[in-house]
Amino acid sequence: MGEQALQQPRQEKRGLLIAGLLIAMLFAALDGTIVSTAMPRIVGELGGLSMMAWLTTSYMLTSTAVVPIAGKLADLLGRKVVYVAGIAIFIIGSALCGMAQDMMQLIIFRGIQGIGGGIMMPMAMIIIGDIFTGKERAKWQGVFGGIYGLASVIGPQVGGWIVDTLDWRWVFYINLPVGILAAVVISMGLQGHTKKDHVKFDIAGMFTMIVGVVSLLLALTFGGVDYPWGSWQIISLFALAAIFLVAFVVVETKTEEPILPMHLFKNKAFVTINAVGFLMSIGMFGAIMFVPLFMQGVVGVSATESGTIMTPMMISLVIASIIGGRIVVRIGVKPQIIVGLVTVATAFYLLSTMDINTTKMTTTTYMIVLGLGLGLVMPTLTLALQEVFSKKELGVVTSSSQFFRQIGGTLGMTVLGAVMNARSTNLLTDKLVPFLNTMPKEMNTQMSEMIHTNPQGLYSMLLNPDLLSTMPPSVIEHVVPIVKDAMVGSIHSVFLVGLCVVAIAAVIAVFLRNIRLSDRKKDEVEKEESVVS
Repeated sequence: MGEQALQQPRQEKRGLLIAGLLIAMLFAALDGTIVSTAMPRIVGELGGLSMMAWLTTSYMLTSTAVVPIAGKLADLLGRKVVYVAGIAIFIIGSALCGMAQDMMQLIIFRGIQGIGGGIMMPMAMIIIGDIFTGKERAKWQGVFGGIYGLASVIGPQVGGWIVDTLDWRWVFYINLPVGILAAVVISMGLQGHTKKDHVKFDIAGMFTMIVGVVSLLLALTFGGVDYPWGSWQIISLFALAAIFLVAFVVVETKTEEPILPMHLFKNKAFVTINAVGFLMSIGMFGAIMFVPLFMQGVVGVSATESGTIMTPMMISLVIASIIGGRIVVRIGVKPQIIVGLVTVATAFYLLSTMDINTTKMTTTTYMIVLGLGLGLVMPTLTLALQEVFSKKELGVVTSSSQFFRQIGGTLGMTVLGAVMNARSTNLLTDKLVPFLNTMPKEMNTQMSEMIHTNPQGLYSMLLNPDLLSTMPPSVIEHVVPIVKDAMVGSIHSVFLVGLCVVAIAAVIAVFLRNIRLSDRKKDEVEKEESVVS
């Protein structure tokens, strides 16, 4: 029988399918921000403060590793079965999280939830690629990108309301009815699917990739934080990642149905677009991580107020995603990506000019500029990839875009964190050590050690007014201004590095060929080409 063609949903079914996709994307995107809001209450009940970071790490590890596998399975088994399976795993993981009795259980169950989330992440964009023409896809991917941004805006408020009025466990239980509704609606709307009669799974590829990617992410997550970069733990993780990722490449060149076909890397558009997404994600985390830190430590606003700085950025990202989905048809993929990257680079330059006199309004304006740039670029990258490749590779190509961006984001947090630590150490050594030499030996030794091992730890005095009030007046008078000045200089370096990374992405984008958005569906084009040949 060979491959069965994807049956296009009837017009009345298409609306149902889109509704299901929107519901699924909204509740999956909400989960991350809702859970982060509930973390203090979770730790208060379950304990395990030292393991709290693993609630995010375990989800990130499993979801990132499974993204490319999900894309390949969607090409082999069909969109419906993979998408509904992902929702089911997410629902099961959510139910287990809500029933967790200790922190270790919750971490394990978050990992299960992450598997479902990693399957769901690329599926909406894959299905949009299936059922819409290139021009229609541009509009809808902008809308879906906007929904994802909207979830980041309303997530903390929803999470706070659930925790305050119900119980932290409902942060996870709320996923059950919404997930079931999404699965039912998607099943009803998505009638046909691509399926191969004789499916061969790339088990060796799955295994080597999962071990390699998880080892790499663990090394990047713990290096310089929990363990020194030169420690045997981090070196071993990097070595393990290198061995298994090389093995993955070897396996992929020999297997019949590779998870990530190596021939894709011979396509200039594939390499260029994913390189741009990878680099943009590295730079993007400079703002996401360090703007709230700047606002709290330097400007002196509360944690809640600093969080609201991100809201205008996400709103402008939503607006730019929707508008970008419409104008890309007129101006083209390549110009829009370049304009977006230049806008992001401009925002990083503006952020690098902030100082102790910068107001909240000024920072908000800069973040709006950043959101506009990101909104023009992010949906367009996936759109461009889907336009270049055939329908039979749509799943693996779409998921690859998400995969490289997630890896870039993790690397970005590591690289920019290392930049800040290095710059902080230099600034504090030059400006603070001379004053410390005049202080009692015990305080001198303790603070000098922190300068070289954990310079960001010194910034806690700027973030904790209660701690600051316990310090002698001489320390407050002399040390605090030096530490604050060092924080400003360090964050400046972070933004400038982010600017350089995004500028490199813009240069790479210049070499992207012009990609014309089609007004026909891919299966129609391929059917016509097969008849001609």
